[in-house]
Amino acid sequence: MLPRFTFLGCLAASVTSATVACARADSQSTDAIAAEAASVTSAPAPGPRGSLTSTASDTGRAAPRPSESSFGGRDFPANELGRIPVLEYHLIGDKNATYERTRQGLRDDLETLYRRGYRPISIAEMVDRKIDLPAGQSPVVLVFDDASPSQFRYIERNGELEIDPNSAVGILIDFNKKHPEWRNKTVFCLLPTAQAGRAFFGDKGIEGQKTAWRFQKVKFLADQGFELCNHTLYHARLDRAGDRVQEFIARGDLAIDSVVPGYKVRTMALPLGMWPQNRELAKRGSWRDPKGRTVTYSYDAILEVTGGPARSPFDPLFNQHSIPRVIVVGDSAVTRTLNSLEKHGQRYVSDGNPRTVAKPAQTTALRH
Repeated sequence: MLPRFTFLGCLAASVTSATVACARADSQSTDAIAAEAASVTSAPAPGPRGSLTSTASDTGRAAPRPSESSFGGRDFPANELGRIPVLEYHLIGDKNATYERTRQGLRDDLETLYRRGYRPISIAEMVDRKIDLPAGQSPVVLVFDDASPSQFRYIERNGELEIDPNSAVGILIDFNKKHPEWRNKTVFCLLPTAQAGRAFFGDKGIEGQKTAWRFQKVKFLADQGFELCNHTLYHARLDRAGDRVQEFIARGDLAIDSVVPGYKVRTMALPLGMWPQNRELAKRGSWRDPKGRTVTYSYDAILEVTGGPARSPFDPLFNQHSIPRVIVVGDSAVTRTLNSLEKHGQRYVSDGNPRTVAKPAQTTALRH
């Protein structure tokens, strides 16, 4: 069930006969974002981090950079108020399309990110402000929506199950073996029941995947440290769900809990980027099942469909209940996003000190 989406300023791009969905963009203009980031003065950092440090003195004279590192021959000063790319993937297959990335394309994206100094964090780490990276490195979040077999596929050989090396999970695990510092922090937004095989990565023989394998896949992801995210029960539009909004969301959490008992789902991705009429119900609510049991949910983060790179969690305007994402479309999407962040001084770069938050000396408008 692939949606249409609105790309860069709500320019609709249609995919098959799906529904048009225009995700709500960041409410602040990029010019305003740049001005706000540049005007922050020394003050205690929010959350667990310590003092806010600046790369420029109050008199305007250049001060020594708190830290910098070089990737690809370029130096980047520390900037922990910069933007974080939250990259959104769907199908992993044979071609590039709005909601499909080639297998080799995903491998290339990982190599590009690694080579340019990016390292993965989860959404949970982002909202907790636990971005503990060496000086000069930058965070990136990878999110896979819809739980299709192309993301996690088993191959059965002589009664033994192997992870398909050409599925997204196989590609990620292989990359982690080559680069141990590339942690298993990718986020998987799950559909427990859905058409086209999107039921915990494959059901009823779709693409050779057996129903019995579904729970094993979800548990494997949790055991390996990947983050599990709720994408609702079967991808229904919440703006049209009426009085079933809480049911669709709660049953998504309930299904995950049935596989990994006690797992706290902290992130929810809006199907098609559509909010329910009562927006608070996307954040928290409850549903009573036919047996009289009450299932409650409460999320620390809500993922939009589009909107560009996300604000730093140290930015006073960061909204963890409306985190924008970048849909990876084609071979140039990741490179184009990283180039834009660097061009406008908007790249989040760690200062290597978890007790401080480094601000940039100056920044320019990031235009999408």
